[in-house]
Amino acid sequence: MSVLKSRFRIKILIRFAFAFALTQPVSARYLGVFAYSDRQGDAFAARVNPASLAGLQQSHAGAYAERRFMLQDLNLFQGAVALRTNSGTFGLHAGYFGFSQSNQSALSLSYGRRVGKVLDVGASFHYQQLSQASIYGSASAITGSAGILLHLGSRVHAGASVYNPIRAAWGANREERLPMRYGFGLGMDVSDQLFLGTEIIKEENLPIDVQAAIHYRFLPQFFVRAGVATQTSNLFAALGFNLPAFRIDIATSYHQQLGWSPGVLLLARFGKSKPDTQAPQP
Repeated sequence: MSVLKSRFRIKILIRFAFAFALTQPVSARYLGVFAYSDRQGDAFAARVNPASLAGLQQSHAGAYAERRFMLQDLNLFQGAVALRTNSGTFGLHAGYFGFSQSNQSALSLSYGRRVGKVLDVGASFHYQQLSQASIYGSASAITGSAGILLHLGSRVHAGASVYNPIRAAWGANREERLPMRYGFGLGMDVSDQLFLGTEIIKEENLPIDVQAAIHYRFLPQFFVRAGVATQTSNLFAALGFNLPAFRIDIATSYHQQLGWSPGVLLLARFGKSKPDTQAPQP
């Protein structure tokens, strides 16, 4: 198993260089699915669909850390901030994945706004850098993404997103291109305690990925989250503690061949809550 993991550590960073999926958490994949909720979304969901920023009730600041497959050279670190203003919500997201000899870092600026009562729109600009000292050296690229959310009622939400529609080039000769990615999601806030959601994702050169997740608050301050991602055949789950101004998720994921990936998320909420602007029941 240790030999398999050591080989995988290098191959994954070479084969999937600049792949969007590589820099997404495997233990907290529910973060992207929760973009399709008016109650469970947070600053991290904007990385998948920037329109989700429009639904945040307060400003957010958070950090996430993950050790993929328990390998010290496959660490993922992310930070996210969402600032709510009268003219919309602005987001900042930063991430780092890998180790000193081979790593990928990213910085994203996002904006989301509610248009009327049934439509949210959002857009992001992304700067990404790949460093592979013994292979490519360093390369960088700038691209964008966009998303929409439709509120089909106060509890049902659907949306779509596209990442890198321009297929931005990178590399020494600018001959290689970032993969394009698009997704379609649907979520239902069954109650204040229960959310069900799913997203279908297609990234260029990768199989279709279907992600499904559930959130259940079993006590006023405690919740569980769980789900599955078909592309990587892994299950993920989290136990969380939630207060009005603070949230912590202890997450984990399991892959049948590669093992466990633990992660932890810390999120702070601040500023005034905005008035409830959820769509009325049809």
